[in-house]
Amino acid sequence: MIKIRNLTKKYENLLAVDNVNLEIGKNEVFGLLGPNGAGKTTVIHMLATLLKPSSGTAIVNGYDIISQPAKVRASIGIVFQTPSSDDMLTGYENLKIHAFLYGVPSFEREKRIQSVLDLVGLGERQHDQVKKYSGGMRRRLEIARGLLHEPTVMFLDEPTLGLDPSSRGMMWDYIKKLVKEKEVTLILTTHYMEEADHLCNRIGIIDEGRVIALDTPSNLKKSIGGDIVKLRPKSFPDLESLRKLIYIRRIELVEGEIMMYVDNARENIPDILRHVDADSVEFRSPDLNDVFIKLASKTIKEQGEGGYMERYAQYGR
Repeated sequence: MIKIRNLTKKYENLLAVDNVNLEIGKNEVFGLLGPNGAGKTTVIHMLATLLKPSSGTAIVNGYDIISQPAKVRASIGIVFQTPSSDDMLTGYENLKIHAFLYGVPSFEREKRIQSVLDLVGLGERQHDQVKKYSGGMRRRLEIARGLLHEPTVMFLDEPTLGLDPSSRGMMWDYIKKLVKEKEVTLILTTHYMEEADHLCNRIGIIDEGRVIALDTPSNLKKSIGGDIVKLRPKSFPDLESLRKLIYIRRIELVEGEIMMYVDNARENIPDILRHVDADSVEFRSPDLNDVFIKLASKTIKEQGEGGYMERYAQYGR
């Protein structure tokens, strides 16, 4: 459904997107992850013909984003990070204006409006002003608006940003329902790793404008290598003797704690504790947060508390 070939975007001395190549299949949910400023939104804006590439191109639903932008726009829906619906109008009125702008035939207009309102659960609130909607309802209205002209590709740029956990979970349900019932190809960006894990068939991690990892969520988590064991030692152990243990893949020191990547941690922790006198020990399976931190650690450290780590902390890690 989408073929990206050597897509590049430069702003004077800044290389925002660096020679990206990707293919995204029909009816796939594809997650594009990365730190702030990594190039995610720039990629989406180029695919949606809102930005012109410096070089390279992409094919969206069979149409070239450079030579056939109007046909690309007719094939896609997009939900931006910032809601753009008119909050003085009702939900229904916002959708009707969108239907006029996209040339939805008059004999289909009402049917489509009611269909997308029902899909996102806003049928009973369609005649309320948007300013009376909750944050989650506004995001659902944005999705309904993006679906009204029946696109084959949908871009969701941080669709649950700013929502509380309950509203976020409801939005996930609507997104899965959307993919199933409308059979659209969906590309989303998100800073919530659990969201990407829950929704996406595949994930591409982008950093400094380049795709640095591309796989299914499960394979990305397996790439970390083993369970994660964290120890707080009473006294500093002999790390070289620990590295010789065949079930330990990697050891890192993090703020006075020892982080190990261990095969079959549940079975091997007793042996580890024979080598380390520890005040505390915990272990868990790796998640996408661990993958992300490992692969994009340079950019994350440079951004510090004002960048990605601030949102990472808000997520609860």
